[in-house]
Amino acid sequence: MFEKILIANRGEIALRVIRACHEMGIRCVAVHSTADSDAMHVRMADESVCIGPPPSSDSYLSIPAIISACEISGAQAIHPGYGFLSENAKFVQILEDHGLTFIGPTAEHIRIMGDKITAKDTMKALGVPCVPGSDGGVSTLEQAKKIGDEIGYPVIIKATAGGGGRGMKVAKSAPEMEQAFMTARAEGKAAFGNDEVYIEKYLTTPRHIEIQVFGDGKGQAVHLGERDCSLQRRHQKVFEEAPGPSISEKQRSAIGKVCADAVAKINYIGAGTIEFLYENDEFYFIEMNTRLQVEHPVTEAIFGVDLVREQVRVAAGESMSFAQKDIQINGHAIEVRINAEKLPNFAPCPGRISAYHAPGGLGVRMDSALYNGYSIPPYYDSLIGKLIVHGRNRDEALARLRRALSELIIDGIDTTIPLFDALLSEEDIHSGSYNIHWLEHWLERQTS
Repeated sequence: MFEKILIANRGEIALRVIRACHEMGIRCVAVHSTADSDAMHVRMADESVCIGPPPSSDSYLSIPAIISACEISGAQAIHPGYGFLSENAKFVQILEDHGLTFIGPTAEHIRIMGDKITAKDTMKALGVPCVPGSDGGVSTLEQAKKIGDEIGYPVIIKATAGGGGRGMKVAKSAPEMEQAFMTARAEGKAAFGNDEVYIEKYLTTPRHIEIQVFGDGKGQAVHLGERDCSLQRRHQKVFEEAPGPSISEKQRSAIGKVCADAVAKINYIGAGTIEFLYENDEFYFIEMNTRLQVEHPVTEAIFGVDLVREQVRVAAGESMSFAQKDIQINGHAIEVRINAEKLPNFAPCPGRISAYHAPGGLGVRMDSALYNGYSIPPYYDSLIGKLIVHGRNRDEALARLRRALSELIIDGIDTTIPLFDALLSEEDIHSGSYNIHWLEHWLERQTS
C-alpha cells in the first residue's frame, strides 16, 4: 500500500480524498495555487506544496509543477479527483514514465473514451447499446445532410473532443443543418482545438441515466447501479439521485451487467461511469467518464461503499473488497450541487463567507471546503458544496433534503440554495416525472 499520496486537485473533492486516505493510514500531500493558500484542503493535508499562480493553466493544470511537487514531497501516487488532469492521457503517461502511480484508469483507456467517436465504436463492439448516428466523424455539410435524412430529424451535432455542453448543436429539421453543423465545428475548434464532429439522433424527452462501474484491471468488474442525473441546466447536472425513479430492478440488472461485462473485457481499472440517454425503456450510450464523478456520494450512500478507498486499493495492486453478489441497494439518496452563483442568471458569485453552518442529523452529508471567513477565489469552478441525503425511500430522502436545506447557512455570497427550495415545491420533482429538458423549461417559465 502507498505511504504517501498527492492529491492533484482542490476544494471539496481534495478533502474527500484526504479523508479516505487518512482512514487508511496514508499521508496526504495537497497542492495549491497562491489563491488557495488558505484553502481547507491545504489545512487538512499532512503537507502542502504551492505549484503556481491562480490561473489553472499555471497551477492545477501544470504537469511539470505537479511532477515537481511529487519529487519534493516523496509522494508515490497521485489521485486526480475530477476535472483538471483527471482524464488527461498524456499526464498519466508522464506519471508512468516517472515511476509514479496514477490512481485511475490507464492512459490507453482514457484516450479511447476521451474521443467520442472511438468511445462509441468501442462500446458498440463490446455490446453496449448506442444512439443511431454517423459512423465516425463527419467532415462536410453534404455528409451531414445525408446522415440527417437517413436517421431522421431532429439530430444533434457534437464535437468529438467535446464536453460540458460545448460543441453541441441541435438541428430540428433539414434547413437548420447548415448553421448547426458549422457552429458545432467552430465551437469545437475554439474550445478543444479540434473541429471534428459526429452526428446522432436527437432524443426528444430522454432521461440521463449513468451506470457506475468499477474494475480491478485484471478482468474483474462490477456495477453499482444507476444514477439519474436528468435535472440539468445547459448540460450541467444540478440534482442527482440513486436509484433512478424510472428504472426497474430488471432493467438495472440487465444494463448493469452489460456495462460491467464491457469494462471487464478491456481490463479497466478503477472507477468509471457509463452514461446513457434513456427513452421508451431503451438505453443509448453517449459517453464514458474515466474518473470519479461529482455525484459519486449518492452511490456510496445506497451501497455503503467508499469508492475512493477502492480506487486507492486497486491502484496499489490489491483486489476489490466486494463482488457483485455483495452489492445490495439500501434506500434512496439525492445530491444537490450548491454553487456560488447569483440567480436567476446563474452568474458566478465569488466572495467572502461571513457565516457557514452545515446541516446534520441522520442521513445527511455535506461535502464542502467552506469555512467561516473563507474567501472564494474567482478563478475556478463555482461549485462550493454538495448536499447529500439518504433515506429509506425516495419520499423520506426528499423530506430529509428539504429539512437539510433549511438548516444550511452560507452567508456573504449568493448561492443556488433557493433553486432547490423552489424545486422541492414542484409535483414533477416529487413524482420523478422529469427529463433532461425539464429544468430549462421550468427556469424559462420562472423568468417569463
